Amino acid sequence: MFPDLTRDDVFRLETRRLWLRWPRQADAQAIVRLAGEKAVAEMTARIPHPLDPPQADDFILRARRDNAEGRALTMAVTPRRQPQTLIGVVGIEPDAEGAPHLGYWLGMPHWGQGLATEAARAMIDAFFAYTEGVELTSAARVVNPASRRVLEKCGFAAVGSGLQAFPARGGVFPVDHFRLDRRAWDSLKTWHAAGLVFDRHRTPSEGLCTGA
Repeated sequence: MFPDLTRDDVFRLETRRLWLRWPRQADAQAIVRLAGEKAVAEMTARIPHPLDPPQADDFILRARRDNAEGRALTMAVTPRRQPQTLIGVVGIEPDAEGAPHLGYWLGMPHWGQGLATEAARAMIDAFFAYTEGVELTSAARVVNPASRRVLEKCGFAAVGSGLQAFPARGGVFPVDHFRLDRRAWDSLKTWHAAGLVFDRHRTPSEGLCTGA
């Protein structure tokens, strides 16, 4: 899916406030502490609560392997001035049908600052800029309006609801499905360059998405 450019762990994405880089072993403690919070984990499909250190280690190894193979791109979200400090994770990987799927989570101390949207937009731009993909999918639990607003601010359109398996939650849960295609992304980038604003919502609590 992803080209050689992203398959080396020196690959970085920079935004106004964030530095996105490959996850590394030194991030394990922060992942356990932040992703293991019940409020974070319960909105995701695969993060258990509580989260044990070996599970964080496995996640890092798997993410680095998939990045190196170009199968996916999973990035640690860090403050630009503190690139060693993980505050969340954002990634794009194939879903059950093989479609590129955006997922993310952000630690609770960093909610409400627009950082989830900033990180997601960086990954979306990287996907459309560096791959030939024509669309991205994502999803959010119906009880998670903050994540729906993040996706909407990134240009995703709702395409219906349904049930999705949440292995770490031990069942299936209702989710809203979203889609962003290349044409819509091109339009949004053009509008942004022209100084037009496409943020349709403001939220005090953004930070979670089911795909993480």
